[in-house]
Amino acid sequence: MTDFKYNRIRVALAERDLSNKWLADRLGKTSMTVSRWVSNKSQPTVETLYEIASALDMEAKDLLAPVNDIDKKRISK
Repeated sequence: MTDFKYNRIRVALAERDLSNKWLADRLGKTSMTVSRWVSNKSQPTVETLYEIASALDMEAKDLLAPVNDIDKKRISK
């Protein structure tokens, strides 16, 4: 069963010690928009997903991979 409390954007930000605000500022979005993405209340468009990946210096496909238990431990600290 997938745990929707966690997602790849949240994990990627935590791994890089970056905030939702940082990503929002980088993308020209509101902090609320990014918050909704990391809490799975909404999803970015495909185009925005590529922008997020670029901002985080990663591949867009990696943002679509399921979050595993190791990822959860990283961001629960």
